[in-house]
Amino acid sequence: MRDTPDLSGGLQTPSLPDAAPRGAMCTDCGLSRMAIAPRCGTACQFTVPDFERRQAAVHGDAPEDDPWFGPRLSMHRARMRAPKPGAQWTGITTSLAARMLETGEVTAVLTLAPHPDDPFRPVPAIVTDPAEMAQVRGMRMGYAPLLALLEPAVAQGHRRIAVIGIPCQVHALRAIEAELGLDRLLVIGTPCSDNTTTENFHAFLARLTDRPDDVTYLEFRADYRVEMRFRDGARRLIPFLKLPLSDLPDDFWPLTCRTCTDYSNRLADVTVGYMAGDGDQWVIARNADGAAMLRALGDEIVLEPPASKGDRTRAVQGFVENTRRAAGGLPLRRMPGWLRPIVAWLQPKVGPKGVEFARARLEMKAAEAVLHLRRAAPHRMRHMIPDHVWRLAAPYGITAAPGERGPAAPSPEGPAPDATATPPR
Repeated sequence: MRDTPDLSGGLQTPSLPDAAPRGAMCTDCGLSRMAIAPRCGTACQFTVPDFERRQAAVHGDAPEDDPWFGPRLSMHRARMRAPKPGAQWTGITTSLAARMLETGEVTAVLTLAPHPDDPFRPVPAIVTDPAEMAQVRGMRMGYAPLLALLEPAVAQGHRRIAVIGIPCQVHALRAIEAELGLDRLLVIGTPCSDNTTTENFHAFLARLTDRPDDVTYLEFRADYRVEMRFRDGARRLIPFLKLPLSDLPDDFWPLTCRTCTDYSNRLADVTVGYMAGDGDQWVIARNADGAAMLRALGDEIVLEPPASKGDRTRAVQGFVENTRRAAGGLPLRRMPGWLRPIVAWLQPKVGPKGVEFARARLEMKAAEAVLHLRRAAPHRMRHMIPDHVWRLAAPYGITAAPGERGPAAPSPEGPAPDATATPPR
C-alpha cells in the first residue's frame, strides 16, 4: 500500500544536514548531505560523467540527438499566453510544475525558494500546493543542496516527485534515481553554465548600479543586453559589451561553471530556457514525459517553431581567442572604448539569433570547458569531457591532445558539426 504523503504546509524549507564541499569541483548539489553520500564519486558530473548511458536510460531512442541540444522529441519557441506575475520570463517552469501537482502526477515538487532576507539567495523547498509555486518564481543565484530534499520528501510519504534543477543537480539525480524507490520522477531542467556565490552576485550588482539593494530582477537576454528591474518599477537595459565582466576577479566564476559540459540539461525530461527563444522562452521536450508535461498546459502555452538568423562563426571564434588568452593567464583583448557603443548597437541587429544564438553559446561553452580544464586540471580531461563537447569545439581548432580524450563511444550524431553550417529553421 502506498504511503499517504504528509501535505501539511504547501511550501516547506526543511533544515538540511551540514556538509563540507567535497573538493574544489563540488557545486553542493545536495548528494553529499544524504545517507548515500559515498555515491558522490560516481554520480557527480565533474568526476566521470556518463551522458551516453544515462541518456539512453532516461530518453530511450529519441528521434534526434545532436551535439548541441542533445536528445529531443521537439524544440519550440514558447511563452505562457498570460504571463505569470513575478516570473523571470512568462512562468513556464513553475506552470509545468503546478500543473503536475494539480493533476496528481506528482505530490511534491523540489525546487528553490527565495530566502526571507534575500530574494536572490536560493533555499531548497518542497512544494505540495500548486498555488505555492507562485512563491518560487524568479531567478536565484548561488549554490543550494537541492537533492538533499529527497530524503525528507520520501520520509513524508511522497513517492511521486518532480524536481526543478540545473544540469549538475540533474546529472547526480539521474545517477541515483533507481535507488530512491520512487513511483514517479519528473525532471524539469533549466540551462546553466555560470553560477557563483550569492555574495559574488551582489558584488556584481554593485558594479552595475549605485542602488543594488533595490534590484528585483536581472536577466541576460538573447538580444545581447542585460535587463535590470528595480523596486520602484524602473527598468534598465545594459549591452553585454558594457558589462564589467573583464574586471571581475579570477575566482568569480568557479572552475565547475567554466568547465560545465551540459549547458542544455540533457538529462531533464523537459528543458526550459531562453537561448533559442529570440525574445520568448525556449523549450525542449526530450522524451514522452516531457511532451506530456507540455500538453498538460493546453492552450495556456504558446508553442511555435524556433527561428534562426545570422552566422555565429565570427562571434564564437572571437570568444575562443579571448578564452585562450584568459586560460593562458594573459590579459583579455579589450575593445577600444570608442568602439563599444557602435558594436553594442550593431550586435542585436546583425548578431546570431534564435537557434543560431543558442548554438553559438553552446559552442562557446564547449571551447571554454576544454581550455580552462586543460589549464587548471588536465588530469581530469580524459574523464570529464564527453564526446559531444569535443565535437562542438573541433571546428574552432580545439582538438584533443594525446591522453586528453577517453575511448570513443559509438554515437548516433553523425559527422562533426560544421561551424559554418546554417542550422535548421
